[in-house]
Amino acid sequence: MSTRRERIIDILKKSGRPLTINEIAYELGLNDPKEIKHLYDDIVHASRSLQRRSNGRLMIVMEPPKCAVCGFTFKELKRLRKPSKCPKCRSERILPPRFLIVET
Repeated sequence: MSTRRERIIDILKKSGRPLTINEIAYELGLNDPKEIKHLYDDIVHASRSLQRRSNGRLMIVMEPPKCAVCGFTFKELKRLRKPSKCPKCRSERILPPRFLIVET
């Protein structure tokens, strides 16, 4: 039996494309929105573990959230999350961040 963070790493390794939090939650069998919010913290910790275990060869990278209306990219997030509104056009149609494991 593996931990949730280990399962996140396995899901991302098996995926051939970047995954959103909702896709990762579906693979983990999570339905509760509160649990899904905690996945962001789990991804941060899983990333650290993966880098440490692979001696820096593997890392989880994030494709930042993006506004679906004007295309604004949220490059400087203070914490990992999906923003609620675009600072440029005030739209709430935000594409969530996506995650992928890459080899460095």
